[in-house]
Amino acid sequence: MPASRPINDFYHQVLIYGRKRYVILEAPVHDKDCVLANILAALFSYSSDPSQALSFLQAAKSCLEQATSYENAVFSAVSYLISEDRDDDVAFELHLKLLKEFPKDLVSLKRAQVLCFYMGRPDLSLILVQQVLPENEEENYIYGMLAFPLLELGRMTDAEEAAKKGFKINKQDGWLQHALCHVHQYNCQFRKAVEFMEGCSPSWTCYSSFMLTHNWWHVALCYLEGHAPIKRIVQIYDHHIWKELEKSDAVPAEVYLNAAGLLLQVFVRGEIDAFGDRLKILASCLTDQANWHLEWHLDILTIWALANTREYSKAEDLLKGLKSRISRMIKKKQRLMQRGMMVAEALYEYGRGNDRQALEILGPDFDANDCKMIGASDEQLDVFNEVWYTMLLNTGQAMKAIEVIEKQLKKRDGIPFLWRLLERGYNLANRQEARIVDEKARALEIAYFN
Repeated sequence: MPASRPINDFYHQVLIYGRKRYVILEAPVHDKDCVLANILAALFSYSSDPSQALSFLQAAKSCLEQATSYENAVFSAVSYLISEDRDDDVAFELHLKLLKEFPKDLVSLKRAQVLCFYMGRPDLSLILVQQVLPENEEENYIYGMLAFPLLELGRMTDAEEAAKKGFKINKQDGWLQHALCHVHQYNCQFRKAVEFMEGCSPSWTCYSSFMLTHNWWHVALCYLEGHAPIKRIVQIYDHHIWKELEKSDAVPAEVYLNAAGLLLQVFVRGEIDAFGDRLKILASCLTDQANWHLEWHLDILTIWALANTREYSKAEDLLKGLKSRISRMIKKKQRLMQRGMMVAEALYEYGRGNDRQALEILGPDFDANDCKMIGASDEQLDVFNEVWYTMLLNTGQAMKAIEVIEKQLKKRDGIPFLWRLLERGYNLANRQEARIVDEKARALEIAYFN
C-alpha cells in the first residue's frame, strides 16, 4: 500500500474531526522517504511524543531534494509550527503563502485556523478562508471553516448563512452542526439548539473525544442556560461526556476539558450539589500531570477544580508550571499569555473561596473575551465573565456588578441566570427594579424547557 492512502485517510479524519487521525503514522511505514508522510506524522506526534516527532522531522528533512513543491510548502509551514521558538505571526504567514499556492488544501487551512484560534485572532482566520473560498465553493467542509471565525467576530447572521449553505451540501459535517448550534445558543434559542443537536447526535460516533464531548457540552449548556431541570444536565454529563472515557481509543484530556468546563458552569449557578462527588472524581484524574500543559484552557479549569477540591499543592504546582512555560516563550508571546496567566491565578483563588483576592487579580475592567489566546470560544469564555459577576456581588460591589450585567444583557437578554444576578445586584443596591427583574427571570425560567 502506498503512503498516499493513509495520507488521504488522515486528511479525511482531520476534516471530519475523526478519532482515527493516528492513521498518519502508517504513511512513513509504507514510504520512509516520503516528505509529506514524515512531516505530517511529526505534527501528529509532536504533543504526545516529542522524540518520535523529531525522528519524523529529520526523516522529512533528509528527503527534501526529491520533494514536490507542495511537500516543500507543507514542510516549511509545519516544521516551523512545531519549532520551539516559533513566532505565531511567522507561522501564520507561512500558511498564508502555502494556501495562496495550494488553495484546495483544506487540511492546511484547518491547521492554520487552529493556529489563529490559539492566537486569539478570528480576523486572521477569516482572511485565510476567504482567500481560498473561490476555489472551494462546492466543497463539503469549507463553510464550517467560514462560519466559525464569523461567529467569533460576532457576525451571527453571516455565520448562520454560511453554515446553512454548507449544510445543504453535507448534513453530516459536525463542524457545521456545531456552528449552527453556536448561532441558536447565542440567540438564546435553547430549545431549538437542543432539538437540532440531539437530532444530529447519531452522526457523532466517529468523532474525536473532543468533538463528541464538546457537542454534548453545548447541548448541556443550552439546557442549563434555558433553566432545564438539573437532572438533564447530570444525565448528559454521565452518559455522553464522562462515558466517553470507557472507550479504548478515548483521549482523556479532551474529555476532561468539556467535563471541567461544564462543572464550572454548574458551580457558578449554585447547582454543583446535584452532581454529588463528580467534581472530586474529575479532580482526582486531573492530579495526573500527564494531562497538564496540553491546553491552556484545560490547565486553567484544572487549577480551579484542584483548588475547589482542596488539592492546593497540586494546583500550585500547575500554576508554577504555567509561569515556567511563559518564561520560555518569545517576548511577544509572553506579553500575550499574561492574560491567560491572570485568569489562571484568579481561578485558583476563586476555587479556594477567596473572591476578594481573585477580583484584585482580574481588576475592574475584566472581559473574558480578551482572553481568547487560552484556546477558548466565546461560549467557553462566558463562564469566566460569570465568575467575575458573582465575585463582584459576593464582595458587595453591587453598582459595578449591575453595570456589567446590564451591558451583557443588552447582547443576550434571554438567559434567566443573568437576570437573577441582576436581581441580586438590585437588591444589594436597594433598588425597586428588583421586583420587575424577578418577574422577567420567572418568565424566562418557564419559557424553554418547563
